[in-house]
Amino acid sequence: MNNYEDRPWGRFYILSDDDKTKVKKLIVNPGQRLSLQSHKFRDEHWIVISGMATVTLNDEVKNFNYGEHIFVPKGTRHRISCTGLEPVEIIEVQTGSNFAEEDIVRYEDDYQRN
Repeated sequence: MNNYEDRPWGRFYILSDDDKTKVKKLIVNPGQRLSLQSHKFRDEHWIVISGMATVTLNDEVKNFNYGEHIFVPKGTRHRISCTGLEPVEIIEVQTGSNFAEEDIVRYEDDYQRN
């Protein structure tokens, strides 16, 4: 997989990208987490494929393990954290009308991104 982007929390690979769907593989390093964010134009479907993901959906925090699925409707504040000793890997399927970074509304970010 060559089409990847490094982030302060880990890395993601773009597996597929078309007008209606974008598919990524996210790798979140131990002790790291994505920003608490929401989207206006897309839903996200996450499947944990390795490790344990600590997921925030609005005010609820829950752990998810291998094979479990999380649905994140547009407008939901959400975050993935890796609280275990191994990286967490997630397949993310985005569905909607806008997959650009500009569709990210950040509420909290450990890395001071807007």
